[in-house]
Parts: sequence; structure tokens; C-alpha cells
Amino acid sequence: MKRILLIDDDYPTNYYNEKMLKKVLENPVVIKMENAEEALTFLINEKEEKIDYIFLDINMPEMNGWEFLESYKKVPDSKKADTLIIMLTTSLNPHDRKKAEQDPLINDFLTKPLNKEKIEKIIST
Repeated sequence: MKRILLIDDDYPTNYYNEKMLKKVLENPVVIKMENAEEALTFLINEKEEKIDYIFLDINMPEMNGWEFLESYKKVPDSKKADTLIIMLTTSLNPHDRKKAEQDPLINDFLTKPLNKEKIEKIIST
């Protein structure tokens, strides 16, 4: 069973992505957060199994995706082992894509929304 954390300040986007993940994957546990700071607190205090995938938006108020990644480095390694981080954004800025490709924490950079093909690609790699 895959555990997936969606971090996006847009409720409809989280709702849609959750539905798509549940349609494509078999019984995933999907946790939705609309605030990156709350997501960090959740990850640090999480007592359950590890998170397999984090889908992270870039443009969010208070703490954006890049700031989240900087703080995520401070999360204990035992809590983030084998977690894959996928930037899921509407950004078409080539600078964002290049920055994501150079960040060792980021496993992929995708545009919203999720679809069957994107999910299958992530799971297969």
C-alpha cells in the first residue's frame, strides 16, 4: 500500500489528484495538506509508516515548495528514507524546471494535473 502526501494550497487540485491516485493505484493512503509548514510538522511527527511519495506544489503562500525543500533537509533521515518527491506545478518557468533537475531531493518535475500516464510513469521508475 502506497502512502502519498499531496502538498498544494489549492483544495480542488488536491481533491482531483487524490481521486486520480485512487483510480490508478490499488488502495493508496492519500494525505492532503494545503500548507507546506503543516506538512513539515506532519512529516516530523508522523508515527505511521513512511511516506512513499510527496507531490509538492511550488507556488504556495507562507512557505513555497522551494522553502519546503530547504526545511525538509532537516527532517530526520529515518523519516524520509526512500521517499520520492515530485514537483507538481503549473509553473512553465524554465528556471523552475532547471532548479528542480539540479536538486537531489526532487525525483521528477510534472505539470498539473495528475493523470493516469503520469502516475504510471512515476510508479514504474
